[in-house]
Formats: sequence, C-alpha cells, structure tokens
Amino acid sequence: MTEIRVPTLGESVTEATIGQWLKKEGDTVKADEPIVELETDKVSVEVPAPAAGVLSKITAKEGDTVELNALLGEIEEGASGEKPPAASKDKKTNGAAAKSEGVAKGGAKDDSTSASEGKDVEIIAPSSGESVTEADIGEWLVKVGDYVNQDDPVVSLETDKASMDVPAPVSGTLKEIKAEAGSTVAVGDVLGIIAEGADGSSKSSADKSSGDKSSGESKIQGQGPANAPTPRAEASGGESVAAGADDQKLSPAPRRVIEEHNLDASRIEGTGKDGRITKGDALAALESGYSKPSQSKAPAPSAPRELGDREERVKMSRLRQTIARRLKESQDSAAMLTTFNDVDMTAVMDARKSYKDLFEKKHGVKLGFMSFFVKACIAALKEVPDVNAEIDGTDIIYKNHYDIGIAVGTEKGLVVPVLRDADHMSLAGIEKQIVDYGTRARKGDLKLDEMQGGTFTITNGGIYGSLMSTPILNMPQSGILGMHRIEDRPVVVDGEIVIRPMMYLALSYDHRIVDGKGAVTFLVRVKENLEDPQRLLLDL
Repeated sequence: MTEIRVPTLGESVTEATIGQWLKKEGDTVKADEPIVELETDKVSVEVPAPAAGVLSKITAKEGDTVELNALLGEIEEGASGEKPPAASKDKKTNGAAAKSEGVAKGGAKDDSTSASEGKDVEIIAPSSGESVTEADIGEWLVKVGDYVNQDDPVVSLETDKASMDVPAPVSGTLKEIKAEAGSTVAVGDVLGIIAEGADGSSKSSADKSSGDKSSGESKIQGQGPANAPTPRAEASGGESVAAGADDQKLSPAPRRVIEEHNLDASRIEGTGKDGRITKGDALAALESGYSKPSQSKAPAPSAPRELGDREERVKMSRLRQTIARRLKESQDSAAMLTTFNDVDMTAVMDARKSYKDLFEKKHGVKLGFMSFFVKACIAALKEVPDVNAEIDGTDIIYKNHYDIGIAVGTEKGLVVPVLRDADHMSLAGIEKQIVDYGTRARKGDLKLDEMQGGTFTITNGGIYGSLMSTPILNMPQSGILGMHRIEDRPVVVDGEIVIRPMMYLALSYDHRIVDGKGAVTFLVRVKENLEDPQRLLLDL
C-alpha cells in the first residue's frame, strides 16, 4: 500500500485545501498521473500518483484543509481496476491507449502524411519554478515548416519572474503552432507539434492538421481539451468569459471565501487551470474590495483612452507587471520606514587600491565594493536578528541562515538573485557569484530558484549616480539596504575639516517587527564594519 501525502508547496506555505479529486476510489492510476488538485493562497497544484495501481482509499475530502505531509489517500500497488480497457477492442479504447502514451492523435492518421515524418511530438510548457503556474508566449523562434534539432530553442516564454527558452524535445519539423505569440499558457499546455524526423517537406500536412481543429475534437491527449490554453474569448452576447464567473463551477476553497465575504465572482480573474478561480484569486480580490454591489452590477471598466500621434501603447511585460504588483503590495502590507546614515569609504577604497591586482591575479575576479557590504551586513544581521526575520501571520520566523539578495538591473526590469549561505563565502566567492549572476541576468539566463528565498536584500543605486533613496522592501523580508554613489565631501575628523569619500546608506525596514533602536543599531554596525574592516576579521 502506497500513501498519497501533501507535498511541500513552497516557502511559507503550510496548508492547502482539497480542490477536487481527479480520480475516485476504485480507479486505476498510473505512476505520476495527476490524481488530486490542491489549492493554496498562492497557487493550485496537482499531486501526482506516487505509484501505479488502484486508488483504494480517499482520506481527505474535497473542501478539507490539510497540512503539509498529511495523508490524502492510499494506492494499492500493482492492482488493476474492475474494468481494465481492452487494448484493441475498438477505436474508443485505442484512443485511450494513445492517451496514456501521451501521443497527439486526431482520430485516424492522415493519409497525406509522409512516412518520413515519424510520430508527432508535443512541445509542452515546462514547469518554471515554485509558485509559477502560467506564462506568456514571447515569440516563436522558428516558424511552421522549419526543421529544428533536438534541444534547439523554439519558443520563448515570459513568466512573472524571468524569460526562458523552450527547447525542441526531438529533431524534426515544426508541424503546428498551438499557442501564438502574446497568448497566456499554463504549465503543461501544448505549445506546438513537431513531426519527428521530418525534413520540412510536410508543411501541407501541418496546414491540414491545423484545419482539423474545426472538427471539435481535441488533438491533445493525456490531459484532454481542458488543458489547452484559455484565452479570454468572447461569449455569446458580447460578454467576456470572465464575466460569467458567478456561474462557473467553483471548487470549495474559493467558493467559501467568495460566499463568506460576499465577493463579486464576475470581477475576479481566475489564474487556475482553464481560467478557474483559485483560493489565492479570491483572497486577492478580497484585498481589492471586490464585494458585490447591493443592487446593480459594478460598472464596466472604461475604455482605454485614445492616443495622440506622438504616443504609443505597449503592453507591460509579465516581469514588469510583477515588479509593479509586488512593490505596491509591499507598500500596502508593511509598516515601512527608512533610516539613514553615511559611511566614510576611505578604508575600503584603500584596501581595494592596495590589493586589487594581487586579488585579481589569485582569484580571477576584481575586488569590488559589494563583497565588503555583504560581509558588513551579515555581521550586523547576527547582532540584530529581527532584520533577518519575517512575519508569518501572528508569528515571527527568525532565519538562522544568511541568504543575501543582490538587486541587478536588466533591460527587462529588476531581478534579485540570492547568495546562498553568504556567511560561509569568502570575499572572492561573493565577487565571483555576483559577476556570474549579473552576466546571466542580463542574458535572461537566471534560474527561478536562484531568485527565491532571500533573507535580506542589498541594492546599489550608486552605479546609476543616485545620491540618496528609500528602497522598497522585498517582501516578505524585513530589511533592505540601499547603497549610493561615493562623493568627496567635507567632514569633521578629530576637530579638523577634511575631505573624505562619503556614501549615504539607507535601511528600509518593516516597523511591525523591527523597532527603531534595532534599525539604527544595524545601520551603525554596517557603518563601523566598513570604516574599520578589521572589525570583521576580529569578529567585533
């Protein structure tokens, strides 16, 4: 007997609601086949079968709230269902067999298809990381009829957090594009079809297969037509599909939130599979005040204003939309406050000047300022742990590790890759990692797991010439340090006015968890560690 348990659902997620069971007791399941859908505040996820057999017992019903690792059900391994399908009984069971193999078929094979094409292989939207459930098609890098080699990039996807290229799963000819540029697709959706081994001479077949879509039969087997991309199509009467959300089937989790708070489901845009409303969508709508009007429907949104000859409208990228949303959420949820100080950079600049050549010769990387700041911040975080903590409901989570996010500006927007366990890294290790992150960030090659889970963030506006700023928190973190440009300024040292290279420092912090005393103490320690780097060596 194999147990089905709630998997890890992401950072800070401790429970989920059973959305729906995709199988019922007594059904035969295959290993890794989705069997139950869970909904959290952030995302909907499908739990795959841990083994092949028969779903013998369901212990958690739809609508139940379950914690991590809770028992959901049991599978009797190796057992077969009461009515196993015969492999060659009729066309219907033949189609089911094809479905289990994940082969795209639209009934009988087209006689005009060349034998050299081999089988059709689907290009699937890959999983893009924790909490990422959908993406926009950026552009197709090849067109229908083009020959591609296995692992060649064929289409670029743009998620909330990064851009990525999807490689060809096999060598062959791109036979069909199922998701056009600009459309939104979910993880697991079919993006296109490659005729394996085809040499590019079968474009007419591809055109024919595209026309077969009008037959009303889904050609995507394995997940069924519900897995196809769901654009906001026009419904009868000219209303969008989303406008009928009140009438759509809601799973128990979002339905409970909508009913308890009298939300207007027609105004909630679903981000789940097939555009369904998730619990997270309902909670987001609650924060936005989407309650039902007492008598009349909410007014329709106003039409976009007309542009003049010297104006241009460009759709925001998903990355830019996410940056805007997260920054606004940070301002709305945290009691954000900023404290300032300035630091004399003489000691750090002298150290760089004295050892830069030797450092680069030995380690193969230049000695920059950022490694000094990372080390100075870690020492201060150890003294003021509140700045390295986060709020989770009515609890405070103290982090006994130091994963420092380094903000990197790119052409597409700001990304924050994370230095894992930075307290165990040398100055050279930090500099090498930062150079690598910066290079790959500008190429769009960062992985999503490299931008998640930071405990504190450092951002350097000085490289753009900023004199002073108030950085916005990178939620759920409680602190972010802003660096600025270095400039010679007159300061008083030992009763004399001298010229020193000075930098303003800004610490924005969440006042709900960090008191003013702690914030000021933290920033003073950073200042002291930079003005006298030997304090770091002596652990003072």
